[in-house]
Amino acid sequence: MDSIRALCFGRAMLRSTRFPYLVTGLITLATAAILLGMGRGAICPCGYVDFWGPVGSEEANQQLADWYTPSHLLHGFLFYAPLWLVARRMTLGWRLVIATVVECAWEIVENTDAVIARYRETTISMDYIGDSVLNSVSDIVAMFVGFWLARVIPVWASVATVIGFELLTAVIIRDGLTLNVVMLLWPIDAIMEWQAGG
Repeated sequence: MDSIRALCFGRAMLRSTRFPYLVTGLITLATAAILLGMGRGAICPCGYVDFWGPVGSEEANQQLADWYTPSHLLHGFLFYAPLWLVARRMTLGWRLVIATVVECAWEIVENTDAVIARYRETTISMDYIGDSVLNSVSDIVAMFVGFWLARVIPVWASVATVIGFELLTAVIIRDGLTLNVVMLLWPIDAIMEWQAGG
């Protein structure tokens, strides 16, 4: 009898509209635990928590937000669009779970020694030491915000937001999501020279 109740409870949980959001939270917590287990610092090595970590300082990628936060916001837009196209029958909550798995996987991979070394070799981030766990979790939350915005604003506004943030970060820090991906995967000397000129 107890096993039947447990099975019924399990099925009810899976059908619950709240369950995917619980799974999303657990994936985020598990990611934080994995990052801590990898030796990432919980907070900035400077010893304090602040809202903004300026690029080029020891607080870059260490505080709650920085100039790379818009890239993670854009991840939310970019994950929402294909999931909306190919998984419309799936509830929004389960689509968010998929987006969270991808975002969290990136946060883990991005903070491996191999990828940190790659950033130092092929991008202008020669002093990159990886993210603090605080910064990684904030990046995941930024993805959540982008995912939610993509759901509630018109498509044209989503496209304008993506283009606008890419232009903004390109102008201000000579970097952004597109440039970051290009330089990480296929470094181009001309882009690196332009970035270094800032």
